[in-house]
Amino acid sequence: MHTDWDKLRPVLNEAIGTTLYLVALTFVVGGFIGLLLGTALYTTRKGGLLANAPINLLLNVLVNVVRPIPFIILLAALGPVTLEVVGTTIGTEAAAFVMIVAASFGIARIVEQNLVTVDPGVIEAARAVGAGPLRIILTLLIPEALGPLILGYTFVVIAIVDMSAMAGTVGGGGLGDFALVYGYQRFDWQVTLVATLIIIAGVQGIQFFGNWLARKVLRR
Repeated sequence: MHTDWDKLRPVLNEAIGTTLYLVALTFVVGGFIGLLLGTALYTTRKGGLLANAPINLLLNVLVNVVRPIPFIILLAALGPVTLEVVGTTIGTEAAAFVMIVAASFGIARIVEQNLVTVDPGVIEAARAVGAGPLRIILTLLIPEALGPLILGYTFVVIAIVDMSAMAGTVGGGGLGDFALVYGYQRFDWQVTLVATLIIIAGVQGIQFFGNWLARKVLRR
């Protein structure tokens, strides 16, 4: 089968742009929310800076409920919520909303796990000299865990790229939708291969950059 790339190239370029938009938006918004949730999980645990058992239990339950749900099922399960927030359950914005929800809870657990690695003695020393919780979090806790956090976020970005590909099932656009509509459904394996190779190249670039940045931070 002959693939008319003159006609498909503009569609491919638009799909790449949509994927970049979905990934960037999810990473920025979901990354920020996940950082807040993860920090709250760590600080509200027993003996933490803001120890609060009921809040910690609630956060843990929320994360444990949402995080394991496969993205394709979460798209359907959050349909009513997506409709209320976005006004539709199909399209790029609807897909982005569900991606942000999924990323936020996934990142929350990664943030918590990395903050746990910070030496408690350093935190206690800061508390002993009168540093408040917010100051300790911003100037000590997060900077101390920055290297591992970068690696964790790198892993999450790759998962977000994967989610953006599945967003095509709800008309979210992007490379997944391009591969599905113009490749799989038309039995044009060349289109599917090109879309797959672009995703692989993007993931490799993200991984190399994340590893480099983490190494640079850890050497400081």
